[in-house]
Amino acid sequence: MRLVASYQGRKVPTVGGIVLFGTERLRHFPDAWIQVGRFQGMDRAKILDRAELRTAPTSAIEGAIAFVEKHSTHGADIGRLHRTERWTLPPAAVREAVVNAVVHADYSQAGAPIRLALFDDRLEVENPGLLPFGLTVADLPLGVSKLRNRVIGRVFHELGLAEQWGSGIQRMIAVCRDAGLAPPVFEEIGLRFRVTLRIARGGASALGPIDRAIVTLVSAPEGLATRDAAKNIGLTPRATRTRLAALVARGLVREIGTGPQDPMRRYFSTEPQ
Repeated sequence: MRLVASYQGRKVPTVGGIVLFGTERLRHFPDAWIQVGRFQGMDRAKILDRAELRTAPTSAIEGAIAFVEKHSTHGADIGRLHRTERWTLPPAAVREAVVNAVVHADYSQAGAPIRLALFDDRLEVENPGLLPFGLTVADLPLGVSKLRNRVIGRVFHELGLAEQWGSGIQRMIAVCRDAGLAPPVFEEIGLRFRVTLRIARGGASALGPIDRAIVTLVSAPEGLATRDAAKNIGLTPRATRTRLAALVARGLVREIGTGPQDPMRRYFSTEPQ
């Protein structure tokens, strides 16, 4: 791994080297830290608990996971021979989401750190930076990936924090499925990337208000085009396509078209008319 790079004959530290090992990490990258918050209800109107994790990334990750566990319900399923621990949010899925955020964050962006927001019905993990060029949200469940921060990814792999790259998203989806939860939702919002893990169990009942509106809109017999959906819900076409792709992956919406660039592509409800 390269902790330093050559520039005009001089050795300079890489971004990953500074973020992981730099003694003045926050001077060079002021937003290379994690902000966590527990909110009452399902919006940000009232915050119940918060923390700013400004330690080294590995320590901050553990602190973020501990914060989520502190505010998660813990129980157990008792069988004839074994006791199975059960959390409202699977710890493995939370860990994958937090590690992915740290590895894929664009630390050159200024203005906001990595954020974890825990609500009554969901956990949102958000990092600065969109997906690398050429990678789409639809690629993620297929195991397709591109590393933005190779040094961080390599170090985390050596530390056992990250497996073979590309498998983390699939593992997150599998863990949620095994826990009876809705699949994670992946979105590009503004200049940031967000993973949402639902706490509520079930299908359409676990949707947020925007996704519920989309499911209602596509129930029309003629279906719905992306541009019409975007106009109705007040999002950009790109953000709307992301939500539609997530609903298709969950089996709540079906699409008909020749491909992602088909201007005639339309979306329909999977429920019987």
